Amino acid sequence: MSIPDNIKSIGDELLLFDDVMDKYEYIIELGKQLNPLDESLKTEQYRVQGCQSKVWLHAYTQDGLIYFEADSDAFIVKGLVRILILIYSGHTAQEILQSDIEELKCLGLSEIISSGRQNGIASMLKRIYSYALEVNDGK
Repeated sequence: MSIPDNIKSIGDELLLFDDVMDKYEYIIELGKQLNPLDESLKTEQYRVQGCQSKVWLHAYTQDGLIYFEADSDAFIVKGLVRILILIYSGHTAQEILQSDIEELKCLGLSEIISSGRQNGIASMLKRIYSYALEVNDGK
């Protein structure tokens, strides 16, 4: 699926919940599905700065596609990073760079998470796009 399709799919899932706490719980459940990150990758090199919680985001390329793996010390953040992985992982650098971050607004995350968590998402997105830019530029 394309990045916009992934966003729409997750947005549709979130729309199934009327209650903010149900959405919150759904995000936490998504986080529980996050594969554990190898301890060797939980270093400052992969730590995302600007997050309230500790978040490590590792990216790698395989067959021209970028994949992301991550972990956090907070359940809700694990869910939020899982959402970003579901959206962006398995796409080319160009697909990521051409995607519009504004489309993420349809997820309604700003309505259910604190401004500090929103800043964390912005920091994670910055890392995702930076990595895609590096790959695109051949670095």
